[in-house]
Amino acid sequence: MPDISVTARVEQVYREDSRRILATLIRLLGDFDLAEEAMHEAFFVAVERWQRDGVPDNPRAWLVSTGRFKGIDVLRRRARFAASKPLLIAQLEALEQADWSDEDVEDDRLRLIFTCCHPALAADAQVPLTLREVCDLTTEEIARAFLSAPATIAQRIVRAKAKIRDAKIPYQVPTLAELPERLDSVLRVIYLVFNEGYSASVGAEVTREELTREAIRLGRLLLQLLPESEVMGLLALMLLHASRRRARTSADGELIVLDEQDRTLWDAQMIAEGCALVEAALSTGRFGPYCLQAAIAAVHAEAPTAGETDWQQIVGLYDVLLAAVPSPVIELNRAAAISRRDGPLAGLVLVKAILDRGDLQDYHLAHSARAEFCRQLGRVEEARTAYERALELTQQMPERRFIEARIRALK
Repeated sequence: MPDISVTARVEQVYREDSRRILATLIRLLGDFDLAEEAMHEAFFVAVERWQRDGVPDNPRAWLVSTGRFKGIDVLRRRARFAASKPLLIAQLEALEQADWSDEDVEDDRLRLIFTCCHPALAADAQVPLTLREVCDLTTEEIARAFLSAPATIAQRIVRAKAKIRDAKIPYQVPTLAELPERLDSVLRVIYLVFNEGYSASVGAEVTREELTREAIRLGRLLLQLLPESEVMGLLALMLLHASRRRARTSADGELIVLDEQDRTLWDAQMIAEGCALVEAALSTGRFGPYCLQAAIAAVHAEAPTAGETDWQQIVGLYDVLLAAVPSPVIELNRAAAISRRDGPLAGLVLVKAILDRGDLQDYHLAHSARAEFCRQLGRVEEARTAYERALELTQQMPERRFIEARIRALK
């Protein structure tokens, strides 16, 4: 029987480092599926070897080396039967002679993101592929985030992997000259990774801290690489949202809405860093949607209490953001801000207009907003109907319990 402590250590390393290990194996082996197979083989071997020999000083490097040799073994077996034997032999020789350092691992996930977001790949495949390979989200979790069928997402991922292999898309960070045109899709991917961590689409917990932490780390790496205003804006936005993490749930894991959060639990260091990045980004005069969203988050962060929030300034920022990036989700957020400035009826009119034209019908937060405005206006049955629709669309357990409590409280 494997030692429980060793098994637990292997599981811990998998949780914390499997995506870094996979990214490095993809670089070394040049094949997504082979790298994933080799990584899982390495973890399987680790359970037995670490039990016998002890946990190595650098588990990540041990797993990369073991996975690399497992991948080489697979290629050797293929070379015995493949018609393209000379090519495989050349690939094997290159792999066996290649040097690698554990220091390279830290940059491999950034290389992997740029590979997954390569312009040769279909736009609708870039984000799902990155979320699957970089962040280990399941196909089902990605499908929920995109309001798509799991089979559709799976097909996009398979096609993208084949394109990378067949087109020999390089596994590298673009040159400085290429970076700006490649930046938008990378920023979008990092923010989606963060959002899945900040507000998990499914599961028993509100947040997945490892994803928010990884998205912020990737944002910092990207800022070192390309100190542009929108990179600053995205990093600021993530820091300002992440600063509220400890206040977003109660001790027993229940959801706490923004107005009711204990602001003394907000991370002052993250807020200071985020606000400084917002100022630096806005001072360039070249700012886009991430800078504007970060500016909105900064207004919230700087308010000593919920009642002292400058809703007029927030509405003004949403006006600019909506003009720059027309989006029903931004409209919804603007409606929520207007309701705080002008009252729940003003918010309800705007949300009803969004839903009546067919937008956000499957977005639970739109129905939750409508329910909340109706509740504040005393429209009990309308509120109940909207809350029940939101509940149907919600997969996260704390959110479900929050909505159920709202329904029970309706008089």
